[in-house]
Amino acid sequence: MSAKVVVVGSLNMDLVARAERLPRAGETLAGESFFTVPGGKGANQAVAVARLGASVAMVGNVGDDAYGQQLRQALNVEGIDCQAVGVCPGVSSGVALITVDAASQNCIVIIPGGNGLLTPAAVQRFDALLQAAELIICQLEVPTETVAWTLARGRALGKRVILNPAPATGPLPAEWFAYIDYLTPNESEAEALTGEPVNDMASAQRAGERLLQLGAGKVIVTLGAQGALLVSRDGCQHFPAPQVQPLDTTAAGDTFIGGFAAALVQGKEEGEAIAFGQRAAALSVTRAGAQPSIPYLAELAP
Repeated sequence: MSAKVVVVGSLNMDLVARAERLPRAGETLAGESFFTVPGGKGANQAVAVARLGASVAMVGNVGDDAYGQQLRQALNVEGIDCQAVGVCPGVSSGVALITVDAASQNCIVIIPGGNGLLTPAAVQRFDALLQAAELIICQLEVPTETVAWTLARGRALGKRVILNPAPATGPLPAEWFAYIDYLTPNESEAEALTGEPVNDMASAQRAGERLLQLGAGKVIVTLGAQGALLVSRDGCQHFPAPQVQPLDTTAAGDTFIGGFAAALVQGKEEGEAIAFGQRAAALSVTRAGAQPSIPYLAELAP
């Protein structure tokens, strides 16, 4: 069966340390626990799509190490099409070094590994997957030229295209905006994309409107506990977040995007799809880890 969603992006092994607080520069701090878990924004989003009810294929790279084998196996277990997950000889897999504090805030250092070798040609070899899909998701943890090619190809094929601009460090190339149906930054990413502070609902709306002016189809600014703001040419709509006690926010954004995408390709209306993604994300933050925290469809039944 052809996958309804194709995710082009990163696969990382997350090395997670929990501590009472985040260390200061130059400080050695005793931690409380350590574990490894499959992650990477691309893989997390693919897992979320699969667990939340839609068929999905992953396009990406791992290294020829033990982490690479584990990352591919984690996707296979979820029923994700991994034919386009390449193995790069002589290269490590992507790794994310994550520290989580007692308040569930985190800081992350990413080593790209095989993700940095995902070229446009590598994606083009699996163009049949893109042609068969209904929706394509990209992030910014693989080379810029690969994201650019995929976005343009998605638009040329008439597919719905989601860009999760994470991690964003500055404005996007101007030509990208015309390819994007849904741009999904959080507050800090919206600030990086627009150069304007985003710290409340009003500033999030201004950022979303600025991104619309640049050419994005629609913008969903995710605001953590404050919910999400949909900004379109028809106006703005706020979606309050379900109230939960957070444990670990590591994959909340990825879960939201995967849930939103899965709902869209299953025929849900836009607003319903946003609310569904929020419910999934809210459940994910009550659990530790990236992929282990992502819920299954049955857990979200009314």
